[in-house]
Amino acid sequence: MGNRGMEDLIPLINKLQDAFSSIGQSCNLDLPQIAVVGGQSAGKSSVLENFVGRDFLPRGSGIVTRRPLILQLVNNKAEYAEFLHCKGRKFVDFDEVRQEIEAETDRITGSNKGISPIPINLRVYSPHVLNLTLIDLPGMTKVAVGDQPPDIEHQIRDMILQFITRESCLILAVTPANTDLANSDALKVAKEVDPQGLRTIGVITKLDLMDEGTDARDILENKLLPLRRGYIGVVNRSQKDIDGRKDIRAALAAERKFFLSHPSYRHMAERMGTPHLQKTLNQQLTNHIRDTLPGLRSKLQSQLLSLEKEVEEYKNFRPDDPTRKTKALLQMVQQFGVDFEKRIEGSGDQVDTAELSGGARINRIFHERFPFELVKIVFDEKELRREISHAIKNVHGVRTGLFTPDLAFEAIVKKQIIKLKEPCLKCIDLVIQELINTVRQCTNKLGSYPRLREETERIVTTYVREREGKTKDQVLLLIDIELSYINTNHEDFIGFANAQQRNVVNKKRAIPNQVIRKGWLTLHISIMKGGSKEYWFVLTAESLSWYKDEEEKEKKYMLPLDNLKLRDVEKGFMSTKHIFAIFNTEQRNVYKDLRQIELACDTQEDMDSWKASFLRAGVYPEKDQVESEEAAPADTFSMDPQLERQVETIRNLVDSYISIVNKTIRDLMPKTIMHLMINNAKDFIHSELLAYLYSSGDQNSLMEESADQAQRRDEMLRMYHAIKEALNIIGDISTTTVSTPAPPPVNDSWIPETSPTPQHRPATSAPPPSRPPAVRGPTPGPPTLNPIPSFVAPPIPSRPGQDPFTAPPQIPSRPARIPPGIPRRPPGAPNRPTIIRPAEPSLLD
Repeated sequence: MGNRGMEDLIPLINKLQDAFSSIGQSCNLDLPQIAVVGGQSAGKSSVLENFVGRDFLPRGSGIVTRRPLILQLVNNKAEYAEFLHCKGRKFVDFDEVRQEIEAETDRITGSNKGISPIPINLRVYSPHVLNLTLIDLPGMTKVAVGDQPPDIEHQIRDMILQFITRESCLILAVTPANTDLANSDALKVAKEVDPQGLRTIGVITKLDLMDEGTDARDILENKLLPLRRGYIGVVNRSQKDIDGRKDIRAALAAERKFFLSHPSYRHMAERMGTPHLQKTLNQQLTNHIRDTLPGLRSKLQSQLLSLEKEVEEYKNFRPDDPTRKTKALLQMVQQFGVDFEKRIEGSGDQVDTAELSGGARINRIFHERFPFELVKIVFDEKELRREISHAIKNVHGVRTGLFTPDLAFEAIVKKQIIKLKEPCLKCIDLVIQELINTVRQCTNKLGSYPRLREETERIVTTYVREREGKTKDQVLLLIDIELSYINTNHEDFIGFANAQQRNVVNKKRAIPNQVIRKGWLTLHISIMKGGSKEYWFVLTAESLSWYKDEEEKEKKYMLPLDNLKLRDVEKGFMSTKHIFAIFNTEQRNVYKDLRQIELACDTQEDMDSWKASFLRAGVYPEKDQVESEEAAPADTFSMDPQLERQVETIRNLVDSYISIVNKTIRDLMPKTIMHLMINNAKDFIHSELLAYLYSSGDQNSLMEESADQAQRRDEMLRMYHAIKEALNIIGDISTTTVSTPAPPPVNDSWIPETSPTPQHRPATSAPPPSRPPAVRGPTPGPPTLNPIPSFVAPPIPSRPGQDPFTAPPQIPSRPARIPPGIPRRPPGAPNRPTIIRPAEPSLLD
């Protein structure tokens, strides 16, 4: 193969790719593209072919490359080619590749020299190439021939700029040695897109075809018409050599012989020729790889650190070791008990900020849901008075009573107390559900051992269910105890004397201006009246106000709480919000012309919490009114004033005594549940769970790893070692490759900015009279006499992953060193005035 330099890089790239593939990631090196730019028949395709080491591009005189050829090289064990327009067909013979390129070109452009910007995509697979993209572009021309359009020059120029404008594109500006370099269109268009000269390399072809007695020595030494990266001379095969099937290896040997034997070039033969061009580009590719390594290394190191803690546990891991299994079982059961207790009692570490869990949810049941359920069972006033009236009459029987009967009071009170059973049992069910959810969450950490997790969850859940029965029995016992004796001597009981004097029982005991709750709610109003909107609501003991936002500066409305009640509202078909309504019991408008306002919350928990807050403010839920078909006769309620006084007295006594019972039950329920259920469950987990686990089955079967866990452990260990290996490879590449600094800027203002006018330049080493003045500052000497290669890499960017070609060149603060054998020209030399042309952009900008 002709490209030995590129082959040296292939092992490095392959090692990196293999290391990243082993950890399931892609090694995104993003190697630069290489584009050849130049005039027609300048030898662009021949230069490009040397990278592949195969003859496969069309050759001839005039315009041969009439469509851009995007050549993707792919490192692969087998060697073949594929076209994008011939999917599935593999070309093994590269002569067929050339014929297909010619046929595809003619298919779009015709056979009479027409051009097209539609590219041909060719992919070449070979073990001798890097993953690179090479671009063969049509030669720049000025005169249209054949079917070419009149503006052929501008079309080709725009086509070339499409590709070389990218910062990741290396530009090979190809110019034949037998033409005037000052008129090189390739250098001119390269300077437009790369004014700093960091990614442009001058390539001089056809050195063997120069007139006898002339040479390009001054150009190749970068003295005449200098470029920052300098020039490299190459000698391609002639058309006669190509027709005669001259091998690329033989052509490279002939090129080498030409430079060694030519008197003008033999002193720099080591820096000329196709192998040196390949080596120079290879150095640029190496530099690009080195520039991407810091970013890759930091990415791998962060992954390694995140894995090290888990890997530490598995360093001496032996799955079948019984000692390890016993230790793991003890640790996991202990950790399960600690996690369960933390979730119930709360802790400062690992606090869940997304939602309430464990003990916090149980607390809400105790102090929001349960009181709300108690209030919901309060009788409607009219119905309660009817029952009291019936009780009084039934106690007196056929006689007309003179005094208020105690038995009527006890009958009504006991009926009310019995109704406490339902909310109390519902409270226990809610707590049980939360406990089981908490157990399930805590057993998630035992997922590595599915049998252990299943047994632990089963044993603890069964125990909780057992305690549920005992807790319910105890709560029902509390209700029965309340029913067994009506204590009318209780200190908070108002007694008969006070009950007769007291007409209205004040249900609201909150401080008038006390703020009970604040928060966001959505006020649901029909679209015709403004539509739904979110407001900041403030609930006090006397009113409900809403504001534009939480700053509470712009009040929208204030609603007094007198005669207000709550009712549930069904969710709409597409609605996700939970809605409740506030209405006036006296059928008055609540807000504007609305009889009720609907308030929406995002979750059921929020709605329950707001309802509990309204209860504290004295706004109770509506009691469902079910009218009996057999309506009570009008004479059910006697207009007897004595009976009315007795009903009012018992009504006040019942209200006083039920409030005492409610207060007692609200206090005892959380205590009973905590003692009989939650604390017992904690004690069971800490003291007896392990014994139950041992008795439930074989320890080995309990501690069998799940297949997923074993696979996860193996993958983690493999990933850990693969990342370490990749870091070692990156270190090896960093130490075995060298990065060279960018050469200092040169005065390339000789390259015209506008369309050049043809002019004759003598082939002499002295600068022509019309040469532009040099840049102010230290006069650059002939840099290419320095023995280092003329094309070197840009500095490593300060950020990982930054394109190396985008970094601006660093202007040296002192003159670049010149080899001792060359005299330094003073800055103010008469034949090189040190002024800056105002019409040209300075390299110092």
